[in-house]
Amino acid sequence: MWRDGLIQAPPYSYRNDPAVPPFPDDKALIVYDGVCVLCSTTMRTIAARDTAGHYRFASGQSALGQALFRHYRLDPESFETVLLIEHGLAYGKLDMVRRVAGQLGGAYRALQVFAILPSAVQDWCYDRIAKNRYRLFGRTDVCMLPDPSWRNRVIE
Repeated sequence: MWRDGLIQAPPYSYRNDPAVPPFPDDKALIVYDGVCVLCSTTMRTIAARDTAGHYRFASGQSALGQALFRHYRLDPESFETVLLIEHGLAYGKLDMVRRVAGQLGGAYRALQVFAILPSAVQDWCYDRIAKNRYRLFGRTDVCMLPDPSWRNRVIE
């Protein structure tokens, strides 16, 4: 079964995939494009607002990020979505955005309004931003370094 371009695998299926390095999965993990300015800025915002430490982070360029993208049959070069692994399940595109927004609370919950749109429309909106993110927001030559206050939540 497919949703958001990724395969919906059974919970914790990555644990049985020898290509995926072991990682602590007691907290949610967000895998993002580490050279994308929009993505990196968004992760910094999430880390700053996530005072409970619910999220860990890994760049898509890391060994873990690459392995998870492949496991869920996503392109490990184009990073067409930010990937959320929570309770062993994978979420992408606006499903991921809504889940994180709900967890962060406050004004971020307003992003959950996208749930009223049909899935195809949600994916189309997300894809337009994802395909133009470098042109609109820029990119760096290397993955941005995390702030020291949340460095311990980054898995390399």
